[in-house]
Amino acid sequence: MSTTHNYSDASCHWSPGKVLNLTLFLVFALAGGLILVAPASGQSFESANTNMGSIQGIAVDSNNDPVPDARVALQGPDGNRLTVVTKDDGTFSFHDVTPGVSYKLAITAEGLADWNSSITVEPGENKTLADIQLRIVAARRAVTVTYSSKEVAAQQLKAEEHQRVLGFIPNIYVTYEPHPEPLTAGMKFHLAYKGLTHPTFFAFEGLWAGVEQASHITDYRQGARGYGERFGAALASGTSEAFVGNAVLPSLLHQDPRYFYEGTGTKGSRAWHAIAAPFVCKGDNGKWQPNYSQWGGSLISASLSNTYYPDSERGPGLVFKNFGTSMGLHVALGLAQEFLLGRFTSRGRH
Repeated sequence: MSTTHNYSDASCHWSPGKVLNLTLFLVFALAGGLILVAPASGQSFESANTNMGSIQGIAVDSNNDPVPDARVALQGPDGNRLTVVTKDDGTFSFHDVTPGVSYKLAITAEGLADWNSSITVEPGENKTLADIQLRIVAARRAVTVTYSSKEVAAQQLKAEEHQRVLGFIPNIYVTYEPHPEPLTAGMKFHLAYKGLTHPTFFAFEGLWAGVEQASHITDYRQGARGYGERFGAALASGTSEAFVGNAVLPSLLHQDPRYFYEGTGTKGSRAWHAIAAPFVCKGDNGKWQPNYSQWGGSLISASLSNTYYPDSERGPGLVFKNFGTSMGLHVALGLAQEFLLGRFTSRGRH
């Protein structure tokens, strides 16, 4: 009789129950490990955070009022910068600040002076900054000073109007300013009006008529009637020359009708300056140029004299004679202004 033996190795045979038990064991073991490791990791992270510091503060102005919207910058030695803006109550804060590092804290706000400070925090320190006061800066106003040539010229003209020789004779057609401003057309007409309406103008023309009467210059009769005719002719010539030569043409040609007193240099240079004045004048642009205004005024006045001088003296000869006389008188007046009248002229102030 044969016998069959069936061998079974218990060590190599796993029943479903044993597999399930082993799986559960591994799951619980892993879970337990995670539970034990998690608190340790948390403690390590928490320990790292507690080493970092923080900075907080409040910015106020000189009146101790909070400064909102101020820019607060925290810069480390490596150049990295953190920036925040103050809240409505002026507060600000920086977190996770590396301890032991020297930071620069800067606060800027519109209308207030900048505030700067160096700061270092210890590990885990929450540093609160006190006494952050931003000084109020005085308002800076941009003032534009506008130079008005017209206003300066008006002041200079006002001073010239008060210039008097011996205290009563107007000397308004000379300027003692080293750099006078150009006159406007209205100012040139104003000067002409002042000169032509002053009593000394009539006195001078009356004196000149008397000189002609005594010297028998011009073919007028003698006596009171003849003197009156001479006086009328002198007034007409003086008025037309002053009005045209000192106002109309200078305004049209942009030339200055005044004598520019030199007062310095050699006598020769001053004399030449005075002699040349009727022939050379300053333009409103400040440059020297031919004195067309003086020439034109004298020529036009001389031409108009043909309408009221005696018939025997009318014609080109009268024109050139009166023109030459006028230019000669202006040369003499220039020399008198440069060397004589200035000494006796009371000069106005402006």
